[in-house]
Amino acid sequence: MTSRFIAFHVASMAVAALLMGSPASAQKPVSAAEVITETFTIEAIDSSARIVTLKDKDGNLDDVVCGPEVQRFDALKAGDKVTFKYYESVVYEITKPGAAPKATVAGGVTRTAGTRPGGTIAQTQTAVVTVNEIDLKAPSVTVTTSDGRTMGFKVEDVTNLQGVKVGDQVGITFTQALAISVTSAGQ
Repeated sequence: MTSRFIAFHVASMAVAALLMGSPASAQKPVSAAEVITETFTIEAIDSSARIVTLKDKDGNLDDVVCGPEVQRFDALKAGDKVTFKYYESVVYEITKPGAAPKATVAGGVTRTAGTRPGGTIAQTQTAVVTVNEIDLKAPSVTVTTSDGRTMGFKVEDVTNLQGVKVGDQVGITFTQALAISVTSAGQ
């Protein structure tokens, strides 16, 4: 996955989700062991249309629409730096083949204190997946979701993989997190 793709994917998802206060759904799972950090510069702000133009380190521009739900929108200024830290998802529970997975979807936004936008978006969810690969050394699994996406996850506890084999349909419970901070141009 290229840095540009990650950067724009994270930027679009994060600005809208954090500033609006709804949980985010990231496409690529990520863990505290692996963090993808991207910093953008606010190039322009169209206050009437509520559009923020972000520029990455390579000079590529992307517009992000911030709806009326966005809090602290007026605190954003051209030249501000917006940093996103996307944390790798970690599977902390695998239900055995044939067992019903727990129905879990939880998430929330924790805003930073002060006048600058920022905070953390976190989500925990459960999905039924098909196991493609198991790596007991990492430990990790590669799975196919019900909508056909292939995703890789680290597994928090290797004992969760006992009795699981390639081809099994299992329920996994995993977390995703994204932290966002905004600093003034002079910082």
